Amino acid sequence: MADNSETNAPRFSVEVYQNEYLPEGGREVNAIVTVTSAGGGTSGGAHLVGTSASAASPPGRRTDAAVVVMVDCSGSMDYPPTKMRNARDATAAAVDTLRDGTAFAVVSGTHMAAEVYPGGGRLAAADATTRARAKEALRGLSAGGGTAIGTWLRLADRLLGGADVPIRHGILLTDGRNEHERPEDLRAVLDACAGRFTCDARGVGTDWEVGEVTGIASALLGTADIVADPSGLAADFTRMMENAMGKEVAAVALRLWTPVGAEVVFVKQVAPAVEDLTGRRREAGVRFGDYPTGSWGDESRDYHVRVRVPEAGVGREMLAARASLIIPDPAGGAPRPLAQGLVRAVWTDDLAASTAISPQVAHYTGQAELAQVIRQGLDARKFGDLDNATAKLGRAVQLAAASGNEDTAKLLAKVVDVVDAATGTVRLKARVAEADEMTLETRSTRTVRVKK
Repeated sequence: MADNSETNAPRFSVEVYQNEYLPEGGREVNAIVTVTSAGGGTSGGAHLVGTSASAASPPGRRTDAAVVVMVDCSGSMDYPPTKMRNARDATAAAVDTLRDGTAFAVVSGTHMAAEVYPGGGRLAAADATTRARAKEALRGLSAGGGTAIGTWLRLADRLLGGADVPIRHGILLTDGRNEHERPEDLRAVLDACAGRFTCDARGVGTDWEVGEVTGIASALLGTADIVADPSGLAADFTRMMENAMGKEVAAVALRLWTPVGAEVVFVKQVAPAVEDLTGRRREAGVRFGDYPTGSWGDESRDYHVRVRVPEAGVGREMLAARASLIIPDPAGGAPRPLAQGLVRAVWTDDLAASTAISPQVAHYTGQAELAQVIRQGLDARKFGDLDNATAKLGRAVQLAAASGNEDTAKLLAKVVDVVDAATGTVRLKARVAEADEMTLETRSTRTVRVKK
């Protein structure tokens, strides 16, 4: 466990779960790396990344976070008119959830982006006065225009980039497809914003594109979800903002060191949701690679690491990888380590030892497959390949039941009739509500923690 000397700073720990034994000639090592952050204080305490905020900020006020809320104001938000009203109410609820001193702004999004509050390219510091003014400004929001989400994110990035704080976060709401912007334009904006701020994305109703919303959240290391009934927006926005206010450490990276001859096959976050980080590796020196994990509060996450090592004979042993949590030095020096764990490889001729699968590795391998077969099954269903859809969604039911993923099992039961969960025997439902199908697709990557 790291020695976090700052007052109220969270303490990080790393635990490694694996079967380190390989047969003679075996090369692939799998491990689940569990990272836990605990014990931090959120009321104006010290934070591990970032510089001090303006000296003009009142003592004791939280000045280490900035949030921009992006509200879809395209024409479709007026159908029905209650949708726009619910969006205004939800944004007001989010503003009310801000801690005093938090820098914030509200942006309206159509085929272009506009500042709603405070304006002038600035962020406001949350207090009773600014909250009231922001909620007053929200009353002027109305629906009209198209949808170009990249413009919303670019404006949020400019606003957040001007804040001298470590925690930068966005909340984005949309009800439609990104029809007034090319996919490659949105992709370019996401690439530019990645690592600069995190963002939670929500789709309201059922006329939006799941891949767009989940892609935004994935690129910006946030969460994605559906709010099928607009009346649920206020509660969802409140939860999102509470979670954002709980973040205390920014720009945390999982750093992997591997020895000569070894290579990282993949790195995946597997809890609380599946997120492949392999392609986000940034070289950090000879045999070091950094994988971004975003901002942390009091929480725990699991990562599946697979390393390919050189062949070795029975009785040999090696350190296959060293997994460390690091944060950048605001002064530009060497990154600061928070905690580390070791991944080992031991070659044996004991067949029972070398063929045993770590329960943690087995569990999360199944959870990753569960997310994959749900997507494949839903895609097959959309294209009319009913046999393949039945097989994939049946396998999903089987995996959800075996792993105890009850939430996903309930979502699957709205798309298929389950004949036998243990064998994955199902029948496709003749009629499926669009909201149920989109909910299953949006939440397909959510996992359950393995029982240690």
